[in-house]
Amino acid sequence: MTVDPAELKGRKLGRVLTKLGRVTRERVHEALAIQKTRKVPIGQLLVELGYCTHRDIQEALAGQAGMAYVDLTKMTVPDEVRDSIAAETVQAYQVVPIEYNPRSKRLKIAMKSADNFRAVDDLRLLMGFNVDAVVADPADVDALIKKHYAKQEAVADVVSALASDEKFKALGARSGASIDLDELKEASEDNKVVKLLNLVLLQAIKDRASDIHFEPFEREFKMRYRIDGVLYEMVPPPKHLGPAITSRIKVMANLDIAERRLPQDGRIELTVGGTPIDLRVSVLPTMHGESVVMRVLDRSNVQLALDRVGLRPDDYELFSRLINKPNGIVIVTGPTGSGKTTTLYAALQSLNDIETKILTAEDPVEYDIDGLCQCQVNADVELTFARCLRSFLRQDPDIILVGEIRDLETGIIAIQAALTGHLVLSTLHTNDAPSSILRLLDLGVEPFLLTATIEGIVAQRLVRTICPKCKEQYEPREEELMELGLLPEDIGGRKLFRGKGCDNCLGSGYRGRMAIFEIMAMSDELRDMVMKRASTNVIRDHARRYGMRTLRESGLLAIYEGQTTIDEVVRETIAEES
Repeated sequence: MTVDPAELKGRKLGRVLTKLGRVTRERVHEALAIQKTRKVPIGQLLVELGYCTHRDIQEALAGQAGMAYVDLTKMTVPDEVRDSIAAETVQAYQVVPIEYNPRSKRLKIAMKSADNFRAVDDLRLLMGFNVDAVVADPADVDALIKKHYAKQEAVADVVSALASDEKFKALGARSGASIDLDELKEASEDNKVVKLLNLVLLQAIKDRASDIHFEPFEREFKMRYRIDGVLYEMVPPPKHLGPAITSRIKVMANLDIAERRLPQDGRIELTVGGTPIDLRVSVLPTMHGESVVMRVLDRSNVQLALDRVGLRPDDYELFSRLINKPNGIVIVTGPTGSGKTTTLYAALQSLNDIETKILTAEDPVEYDIDGLCQCQVNADVELTFARCLRSFLRQDPDIILVGEIRDLETGIIAIQAALTGHLVLSTLHTNDAPSSILRLLDLGVEPFLLTATIEGIVAQRLVRTICPKCKEQYEPREEELMELGLLPEDIGGRKLFRGKGCDNCLGSGYRGRMAIFEIMAMSDELRDMVMKRASTNVIRDHARRYGMRTLRESGLLAIYEGQTTIDEVVRETIAEES
């Protein structure tokens, strides 16, 4: 019995089943009566009673969502339909294409469940197609995927198919200004370009990349992605594909494809394999075309708990004490990409309760956290950190996060906020904790203001952790130890480890990263030194004498515990001056 899904949409499951002729009204009432004593879904009861099959329930649930249910058992997928979606995309979303019209760009996909609506939304955005969805038996969908997509398509296959396409060669041969906009738009919607970009995105997300780079040079167009802080190159597409790939990204991020002279920023929101992913897109005009970098923000992956950012028990206790002070300034310092924002978010998450008003000024807001009033700095309308901070003081806050103290004005207002009874958290770009004092003095902040407000400074770095699958013990060479200022006898029989390299870590020997910390809590002696404008070395020596563990010492502990390697700690920390 065929019923228009529009007639079934939104109706109760029992009513849908009777409309489809799968069960009688009496049997539905019988199941409803049983349901009053057992809190079980009616579909499950009807199957248990033998009145319906699982397939009947799947069909009814599809009808309830206003979607058709199709039988895929005798269906074969023609080549042109199969090639409309890359195998990686099919595997990630667990859908299969069953019809495709290249003229109208209308694609029909079969899904395992009617509630996989995110897949439909994402495929519309990723593919640029008009997507129609139907529901089919999960086993049938799996069988078709296995039959037609067993061999996952590699980026290299799509790149070689694109390299021979004449229309892209013609597009790439022209100078930047003379490219016809209609041609550019058409190229950005070409199925092969869409497929290549989808594959690159899925591959990058699967490999846990934090950034994806598309870079035009004089004779080539590179695609690279950053994993655990290190860039890896992907198969480079021909240079003439650059404009088409860049335009496709701009379409997805709702940017102006006609504007190729000014930088642009945008955002793409996706849900890949049930995981919410934000892509922050930055487009920069260069000599040889537009360079695009996509920052991958995996909202499910971020560790926003203070006990999970990698603090050692004694560091955790000290940092908790600092951020639980009623007022003052706590600074987290380190270079770009050292995890400062994650540490501060984790701190705010631990302080975030119904009795505490927390305001943040960020550039940009990376993660949206419930309970925090987050403000995006916008230089175009002169909404600077300083201007945000001034307004914050009239908003009755308890805790304020300033994304970065960049200038004297921001520094002074942060100090005023601390002096008037607020806890201020912020970041700086310095090499270690003691040098942050000198940086603030260089900005023009008076020493007496620093001594009155600074409670503690935390320096941090991220080092790659050894891959657990290929971890092996080894004897370090004397030269390696010398780089850390150690002699073989200093190791004292401790075991050191490294990664051999395997498929799990893409041959690098590393998988994932951990933070190492240096925490300098202010004491009366340190405050006296700041008042006398003591040098960074004097402050550092005093802090170490009174228990501060430097970044390099934290790195050494991580090496001795078999978490990271000598190379990583040498790369990320500076040698200590004796």
